[in-house]
Amino acid sequence: MDPFAALGDPVRRDLVARLSRAPARVVDLAADQAISRPAVSRHLRLLAEAGLVVAEDRGRERHYRLQPSGLDPVTDWLAGLEPPARFAASALDGLDLEVRRTTRERSADRAADRSTHTTTEETA
Repeated sequence: MDPFAALGDPVRRDLVARLSRAPARVVDLAADQAISRPAVSRHLRLLAEAGLVVAEDRGRERHYRLQPSGLDPVTDWLAGLEPPARFAASALDGLDLEVRRTTRERSADRAADRSTHTTTEETA
């Protein structure tokens, strides 16, 4: 299984995120999930096949840890994407100036309309 397919499942993504913080036993990983321990073991087996986690037997317990190099294909793919265009703060200065000018002009127009309206009513 490739890393992209392995990470396609939300349970497996959660397991990878949990293992990124620290290695853990299957029983501990299962305690964090709403599925059975055998189901968690199946997900971990798929993650191991994808090269994302490594299992170590310690007596009767199996401990899993993240294999960071397994994420390299995902990281490389993400790095190859072109980032969205970012605007520098200075690029928006012209827009800010125009908004302020328009607001000032509208305020002046309203004030002029009020004074014209008041003068007309007083002379009638």
